[in-house]
Amino acid sequence: MTSTILPDAAWRHDAGLARILAALGTDHMRVVGGAVRDTLLGHHVTDVDIATTWLPHQTMEKLQAADIKVIPTGIDHGTVTAVASGTSYEITTLRHDVETDGRRATIAYASDWRDDAARRDFTINALYANPVSGEIFDYFGGLADLDAGRVIFIGDAATRIAEDNLRILRFYRFAARFGDTLDPASHAAVVAARQSLKSLSRERICDELLKILSLPDPRRIVGHMAKDDIFGVLLPEIESLDSALATLGQLLNNEQAVAEQGDGTDAPRGFTALRRLAALLPADDAAAEQVASRLRLSKRQRGHLRLLANHRADASSAIRRLAYHIGMDAAWDSALLRSDAAAAVADAQALTGWLPPELPLKGGEIVARGLARGPQVAQLLKAVEARWISEDFPDQSRVLQLLDACVAGQ
Repeated sequence: MTSTILPDAAWRHDAGLARILAALGTDHMRVVGGAVRDTLLGHHVTDVDIATTWLPHQTMEKLQAADIKVIPTGIDHGTVTAVASGTSYEITTLRHDVETDGRRATIAYASDWRDDAARRDFTINALYANPVSGEIFDYFGGLADLDAGRVIFIGDAATRIAEDNLRILRFYRFAARFGDTLDPASHAAVVAARQSLKSLSRERICDELLKILSLPDPRRIVGHMAKDDIFGVLLPEIESLDSALATLGQLLNNEQAVAEQGDGTDAPRGFTALRRLAALLPADDAAAEQVASRLRLSKRQRGHLRLLANHRADASSAIRRLAYHIGMDAAWDSALLRSDAAAAVADAQALTGWLPPELPLKGGEIVARGLARGPQVAQLLKAVEARWISEDFPDQSRVLQLLDACVAGQ
């Protein structure tokens, strides 16, 4: 990567960005971070972050004068969100850290672009670009590091980590996405500081951990994290790292095998990270509850993790029967957590295009056969339902036959 000109990309022609450029002025704003990095790599860009020399109140005034909606989302730290032509842009005033404690920073506004770059985490995230001319501004060798597949902290790694301890997990995530190997100095600093993760809010840890587990194939970086004892700090419930990594590896193989067998449209996408988290944990309800509580998972996420702890790889249940009892999302993930790919593919095929039906039988049909309303009817309903499930949910005509057989057996 020798060019210092940003390649053309669709986001550079967005109507919203053009309006913000007109409002703030090209000399006072640059696109920074992920949009620059990912455009250089040819990746799809989803978010465009902007740095500006204007102070926050000036930014808001200029945007509002241009009839652009502006929201003071992080005004105390110099950040506002502009919504222009239906697209949101985070715009942050240049700043530098005055004081940090590993969780939050006291900042002061700056006028120098290099000062702003110096407070960022990695060299590859401190790339700025003029969105009109495409000129790239690289203050710490980020272009060379991006070209070489290196994820390196800006300046002294231990200092950068002390400013925000979450950078420990960000190092692993960015190394998985952009690094061929772990930079020795940055890696050593991360390992040395791992106990400081305990000082972070649980929500921040959860968010970053789930992002790591959501990567297309996180097994290499998760293996590094296990070797570095990161999970000893974050997930002490893991009983055997070797077993956990093997289960995760099997899960990822199953995911790939199922994807290759079909379009995968039925598979739940919202629970990918939780499914992989479940693979690392023992199949134990108490452990799942403890992890869910520590990571402050939502009620729905907590319930899903516990279902997987109780039912994952439940070979004793046919997969459709399991789906009927625990829901399709949990059943899909249980299928993917099978101990071999062939079983996972078979279960996925059984679930594809299928939804748990309702029992085609009402209490009135039982009463019509001469039984009095009450507990006996409820018992018969349960008996018929159990046979109906065991026969893989046949249609109503078969259900009525099952009913007659149960009535005759009274």
